[in-house]
Amino acid sequence: MGSDHYFSASPRSDSRTRTIRVHLAGRDVDLATAAGVFSPDHLDQGTRVLLEAVPAPPASGHLLDLGAGWGPIALAMALQAPDATVWAVDVNERALELVRANAARLGLDNVNAVLPSDVPDDLAFATIWSNPPIRVGKQELHAMLSTWLPRLDEDAAAWLVVAKHLGAESLQRWLAEELSFDVERAQTSKGFRVLAAARPVG
Repeated sequence: MGSDHYFSASPRSDSRTRTIRVHLAGRDVDLATAAGVFSPDHLDQGTRVLLEAVPAPPASGHLLDLGAGWGPIALAMALQAPDATVWAVDVNERALELVRANAARLGLDNVNAVLPSDVPDDLAFATIWSNPPIRVGKQELHAMLSTWLPRLDEDAAAWLVVAKHLGAESLQRWLAEELSFDVERAQTSKGFRVLAAARPVG
């Protein structure tokens, strides 16, 4: 892909879609992916670990998938919480097109696949699930999390999956020290850690 990354706004790589079968929310589904997005050939291990660790999403309200890629996290949320509104946020236009196509495939009308700037400023989220784009760099990652995690409802939590060798421990410390979140390691599996970060009461 050369300089083409999954966090590129407009990937230049081949945009032809392919279909893969994945297991989401207790069912096997066929979904579209393409080059130029994160993990286009399969459901990546980190996302799999996250989806196995998180509790069921809130049944209503606004739910956020931060760094949605082709949509497995957002789609899993939407399948489990049909009365909630799911926001699938990504900077990659191709990824957003795939999320929209996959939501249509599954008959889901509660998924909004949008750029970060298209999310209304006054929305608060009942939960955030994310396999964050660690490879954008620490400064960009911290800026992203500093923007979105404070938008959680007061009694809500963010669930983040991070590879141990890519800085899970340092991210856990940063969330606690810089954002003053209550953070616990909810699960460790297959080289990944799932962090549950809750807004402090008051």
